[in-house]
Amino acid sequence: MPVTIDPVEVTFTAIRAQGPGGQNVNKVSCAVHARFDIEASSLPPHVKARLRALDDARITREGVVVLKAQQSRSLEQNKLDALRRLQELVDRASVVMAPRRATRPTLGSQRRRLESKAKSGRTKALRGRVTD
Repeated sequence: MPVTIDPVEVTFTAIRAQGPGGQNVNKVSCAVHARFDIEASSLPPHVKARLRALDDARITREGVVVLKAQQSRSLEQNKLDALRRLQELVDRASVVMAPRRATRPTLGSQRRRLESKAKSGRTKALRGRVTD
C-alpha cells in the first residue's frame, strides 16, 4: 500500500530564488522552502523510522525534512515540485528490502574454482627463469 503525504503537514515558506533572472529575482519570492516534520506526521511508524535512518543532508537532526524548490518562476509550480520530491523521498523510505539469505556455493562451482586456481598456478610456475 503506497504511503502518501498530506500537503497540510508540509509547511511552505516563500523565499527569493538564487541565480540569474534580472530584476525579477530581486522583487519576487517564487522559490519555496518546504519543511516536513517526520515525527508530527501521520506516516506509519516503520516509514518514520526508515526516513530518520536515511543518510540524507536534507533531513535535520531534529527529524525535519527541508527541501528547496526554485526550478520554476511560479510559486505554485515550485510547491508542486517540492511535494513531488518529498513524496519520492518517502516512497524510497517505505520500500522494505527482502532480507538476504546466505547461500553456499555448489560443489561443482567449488571444483571449477579450484581447477582454475591450479591451472593459473601451473601457468605462473612456467614463467620462471629458463635454465639449460
